[in-house]
Amino acid sequence: MAAEIATALIASSGAFALAGATYWFTKKREREAELRKEKLEHYKEFVASLSGIVIGEESPEGQREFARTCNKLNLVAPQAIVKAMQDFQQEIKVSNSQKTQENHDRLMSRLFFEIRKDLQITPKDEDSSFTFGLWSSGAPPINRP
Repeated sequence: MAAEIATALIASSGAFALAGATYWFTKKREREAELRKEKLEHYKEFVASLSGIVIGEESPEGQREFARTCNKLNLVAPQAIVKAMQDFQQEIKVSNSQKTQENHDRLMSRLFFEIRKDLQITPKDEDSSFTFGLWSSGAPPINRP
């Protein structure tokens, strides 16, 4: 009789442990999926904000929006992206008298590669010499009274 009770206790504890582990792993995957979704939204906002600082289309509001989205990325982006973003910011800041288009493109491309790596874009980017670019509309600025 003691063996039957021991067997029942072991079986029920195993079932509880399995249920608990399944719940924990499911919740962990849900949290990871939610964070991934949140990151994607922040990255989309960031890329959209770059349009407000493109030469020929920059504006004070565009600069403010870019700053806001950069600050938001500090919450969710991995350290490699934050570092790439800071390097890019140093290159494009108004007080940088040593700006070059080549350095701008290299740093922006590195930032995009890091973002794509974090999002686990498939197939993986392999050509690190690829240069990302931004397009401006070419439309004349709106003159508001």
